[in-house]
Amino acid sequence: MQQITKTMKKFLFLILMMLPIMAMGADIFRIKNATIKYDKQETLQVKRAIGDLQADAERVTGCRPTLSTKNVRGPQIIVGTYGKSPLIQKLIKQGVIKEADLKGKWESYVLTVTNEKEPRLVIAGSDTRGTIYGIYDISERMGVSPWYWWADVPVCKNPDVAIQISGDYFASGEPAVKYRGIFINDEDWGLKPWASNHFEKELGDIGPRTYAKVCELLLRLRANMLAPAMHSCTGAFYSHPESKVVCDSFGIIITTSHCEPLLLNNAAKSEWDSNRDGEWNYKTNRETIYKKWDDRLGEAAKYENIYTVAMRGVHDEGIRGNLPMSERVPLIEQVIRDQRELLEKHSVSRFARDIPQIFVPYKETMDIYENGLKVPDDITLVWVDDNYGYMKRVANPEEQKRSGRSGVYYHLSYLGAPHDYLWLNTTPPVLMYEELRKAYDNGADRYWLLNVGDIKPMELGMQTFFDMAWDINAFDFEKVYQHQAEFLARTFGHHTSQLSVLSSQLQIILDDYYRLAWSRKPEFMGWEYQWDDKAHTGLKPTEFSFEHYDEAQRRLADYQRISDEVERISSELRAESLEFATAFFELLQFPVQAACQMNRKFLMAQLNQLLAEKGRFSEANWAARQMEEAYDSINALNRRYNKQLNGKWDGMMALSTSFTNTCQFYQKPEVKRFEGAGEKAVLLTPLRGRSAIDCKVIDLQNCQHASEGTRIVHGLGYDGKVVQFGDPSKESEDGALEDIFYWFKSPNCDSVDIIVYTVPFWPLYKGKQNRVGVSVDDSPVQVFENKFKEYDRTWKDQVMRNGAVCRLRFAVNKNHPYHELRLAGDPGQMIQRVIIDWGGLRPSYIGPTI
Repeated sequence: MQQITKTMKKFLFLILMMLPIMAMGADIFRIKNATIKYDKQETLQVKRAIGDLQADAERVTGCRPTLSTKNVRGPQIIVGTYGKSPLIQKLIKQGVIKEADLKGKWESYVLTVTNEKEPRLVIAGSDTRGTIYGIYDISERMGVSPWYWWADVPVCKNPDVAIQISGDYFASGEPAVKYRGIFINDEDWGLKPWASNHFEKELGDIGPRTYAKVCELLLRLRANMLAPAMHSCTGAFYSHPESKVVCDSFGIIITTSHCEPLLLNNAAKSEWDSNRDGEWNYKTNRETIYKKWDDRLGEAAKYENIYTVAMRGVHDEGIRGNLPMSERVPLIEQVIRDQRELLEKHSVSRFARDIPQIFVPYKETMDIYENGLKVPDDITLVWVDDNYGYMKRVANPEEQKRSGRSGVYYHLSYLGAPHDYLWLNTTPPVLMYEELRKAYDNGADRYWLLNVGDIKPMELGMQTFFDMAWDINAFDFEKVYQHQAEFLARTFGHHTSQLSVLSSQLQIILDDYYRLAWSRKPEFMGWEYQWDDKAHTGLKPTEFSFEHYDEAQRRLADYQRISDEVERISSELRAESLEFATAFFELLQFPVQAACQMNRKFLMAQLNQLLAEKGRFSEANWAARQMEEAYDSINALNRRYNKQLNGKWDGMMALSTSFTNTCQFYQKPEVKRFEGAGEKAVLLTPLRGRSAIDCKVIDLQNCQHASEGTRIVHGLGYDGKVVQFGDPSKESEDGALEDIFYWFKSPNCDSVDIIVYTVPFWPLYKGKQNRVGVSVDDSPVQVFENKFKEYDRTWKDQVMRNGAVCRLRFAVNKNHPYHELRLAGDPGQMIQRVIIDWGGLRPSYIGPTI
C-alpha cells in the first residue's frame, strides 16, 4: 500500500510538472504542413487574401500550404466569415467561437487555436474585411511585416514558426474609426515618375498594378479606403477601368479628395476640359456638370464608395463664378440636393441617407459652411487640418449629435502656401495624436483620411496613423511618443538580444530628428516663402545664428550626431544582413541623413557669406566647400535610394525637374569664393561670443504644477517637451485657467521680459479661445490670445516657425532674491518655451535651449 502511494505521488508529481508544458502547447499552432481550409461561399476578396496567407506562409517556412474547401486531415488553418461560412457557424455551435464577438460587428475578427487530435488555427471575421484583417494579423505574427514590399522589410526564414494566441482566444473588437484610408497626392514628385517610367512602364501611368500594391498595404495596416492620385499629370483613376476592379478585388473602398465631387476628377482633361465642356460653374453650366456626375455614377456606383458632396472650383481652386456669399450658400445647397438625387438613382439603397457621403469644409468651403450652409444630418463632416498638422476646428456639441458624425482629413505632406513639405516625414507622432485625439473625442470617429503624398518616405507616419485609427484608446502621450521607436526595434531587432537597448537608441534619434524639424522643416531651410510677395520669396539667410548662443553650431552638431548614429546602426545591420540594412535606410537612415545634409547645405552657405563679410576669406572658402559637399550628398542619397535593390524605387526620389523652383532638392544657395586665399576650417564656436548671461530659458520639467490637469508632454516643441494645460475637450471650472509656476533668481534690474512660445493651435471651435496668462509676483495677469486668420502674415510666420510668441514686460523689485513666474492657459494649450529676459534678447530667437 505504501509502495502504491509512493507510485501515485510520483505520477501526480509528473503530471503537475507537465501541466505548464501542456498549457504552453495548448495555444501554439505550427504553420508548416498545415492546410488552409475555407468555404466556397467566401467572397472573392477573402479568397484573394487567403492566397496572400498561403504566400506569406511559404515566405516564412519555405513550404507552401495546400488550399482546400473539403474535409481534410492534419493541422488546419480554418478561415471563414460570419454568415457566409458553415465552418464558422459549426465552430460557434461547438463553443469554439463566441458569436457575440462577430454578430453585427464592423470589421472585427477572432483568432483561436484548438489543440485536438487535429490542431486548428481559426480565423473568423464578422464581415469580409474583418476576415481579411484576421488573415493579415496571422501573417504579421508569422513575421511578415506590412511593409515587406513597400519598405523592403525582409521576412526571416523560420520553418518551425508557430502562432501563439494568448489565452487561446483573441477578439479584435471593432475599429475605433469606421473608415480609414490614405489620399495619394502631389504624386508628380515621386509616385508618378516611378510608376510611369519603372513599375508600370507599359502603361506609362499610375494604374492597376500600382493600386494592387497600395491596396495590399492598406489591408495589412488594417485600413479600408483609398483616395487615388488625381493630379493632372496622372491619368484619372477611372480612365484605367482595371484600377477600380483591382481595388474592389481587395475590398478597398474608393473615396475622393475634397475637390472631386461624386468621384469626378475635374483636374484631369479626360474628365473635364473647359474647351470641350465649358466652365466648371454650376450656376451657368449645371446640365453639363450634372450629366458628368450621372455618367460617373452609372459606371462606378456598383462598387463600394464614399462620395464627396458639394463642390469647389477646378482642382484645388475656390468655387467659380465670383459669387457673393449670399449666393454661394444656396447654390451649394442646390448642388448637394442634386447630388443626392443622383445617388438615389444609381444606388441599390433607396435613400441617400443610407449611402456613405462626406462634406469636407476645406479652405473657402469652410467659410461657406460657417455662413449657414445646411448639410444633411447623415453626411459626415470631415474636418481638416491647416495642411501643417493643426486641426482648424472640430465638431461642436451640436454637430456631435449628427447621425453622420464627423471625421478628419490630415496631412503628412503638402504643396501650398506658405511653403511645401513634400520630401520627408517630419510630423511628430505626438502632435498627430494630440490633434486626432482632440477630433476623436469630439465625435470624429467615422472617417480618417491621411494625405501621404507619394507614400514613400511617409512609412512611419502611416504606421502610427493607422494604429491609432484602429485602436486610439490603446494610446496615450507616452505610448505614442514611444510608438515609432518600438516599431523600428521590433522590425530590426532580429539581430540583437537587447531589444530594449535598440529601442532606446532609436528613441534618441527620433527625438532629435523631430525636435530639429519642429523649429524648421528641412524643406523650409531656404527661409523663403512660396507664392508670396517679393519681400518674402527668394532664398535668404536663416535665423539660426552663428554669432549668438551657438544656435547654428548646435543645430549642425545635433544633426551630425544622429546622422552618425544611424550610420552606425546601419553598419551593424549590414554586417548581419544587407536586406535589413536596406530597409533601415528607407525607413530611418535616409530621412535623418537627408535632413542633416539639407541643414548643412543652407547653414554653410550662410556661414560662407558671414565669414566673407568679416574678411575671413580662407574660412569662407572652407564653408563654400562644405555647402557643395552637402549639396552633392543629397544627390548621392537620392541616387542610393533610387538605385538600391536593382533600381526597384528608381524615380521615387528623383523629383520632376519642372518643379525645381519650389523644391529644395535642387536649390543651390550662392556662395563666395576667394582665389589665392586657400582654405581653412572654421572652429564652430560663437563667432562673436555673446552668451546667455542676460536671459534664462526655463526647464519646463522643473515647473511646479498648481493644477492637477497640467502635464509635461514629451516629443513636441523646440526643446522636445511642452507643458499642456489640461484636456482640450474638457471645460475648466468657472472658466479659470489651469496654471504652473516657477521661481527664478532676481536679476539686477527693475523689470524683466517674459517671452512665451506656444504651440500654434487653432481654437477648438467657435466660442473657444487660445489664451495664455502670465504674471510675475503679484502683478496683474497679462493675457496673450493667439488670434490669426489662415493665410494672413501671422499665421504664415507661425507655420514656418511652428510656434506663436508673445513678449510681456513686468516690473520687479530687484532687492527681492527670488521672483515667482506664474503661467496659465485654456484647457489644451501648450507652452513650448519660456524665456526670462533682462538683456534685450533678439525677438527672432528660436534656437536650441540655452
